[in-house]
Amino acid sequence: MYVCNHRTLIDPVYVSIALDRPVRAVSYSLSRLSELISPIGATVRLARDRAHDGAAMARLLDEGAHVVVCPEGTTCREPYLLRFSPLFAELSDGVVPVALAAETAMFYGTTAGGWKSMDALYYMANPRMCYTVQFLERVDTTAARERRMPSTDMANLVQRKMGDALGYGCTMLTRKDKYLMLAGNDGVVRRGDGAK
Repeated sequence: MYVCNHRTLIDPVYVSIALDRPVRAVSYSLSRLSELISPIGATVRLARDRAHDGAAMARLLDEGAHVVVCPEGTTCREPYLLRFSPLFAELSDGVVPVALAAETAMFYGTTAGGWKSMDALYYMANPRMCYTVQFLERVDTTAARERRMPSTDMANLVQRKMGDALGYGCTMLTRKDKYLMLAGNDGVVRRGDGAK
């Protein structure tokens, strides 16, 4: 399992390129368009339901897939890391933290209140861009998986390692905090019929 900070919707593409192998990306609130045009194949939509999401990721790991997860739950364009959801630490005996930095000249590749499916287009429209992918030392998460250590402590440890590598500040702000501050909503994409 590869645990990444989340800069843009195309993070898993760059991880796949750097690994030179296919990966399976798991994501929240992914638009249907983003799913259809994904260059890395089938993505797995998470439901923000702990049992459902844990089972979906465990199934992928059991199948031998290289799973990319962004435990911040949303993109963050500032030099900070949002609080990591600890679910990843409960699913694998070891994770590889991946520190991602996306530099642009003109357009951000993330939006808080617009059409998320356009994020990759905005990022690629930059006249100059740089995506840095840094694989950090594997972190043994056995203690969290065996419940000898709280999974939140393990998630915080991985967050700190990533923050140190990037020179980013670690926060306890959540995805909901971000969207409430920037867009005035909880950041959940709803379909036209009101469903999530």
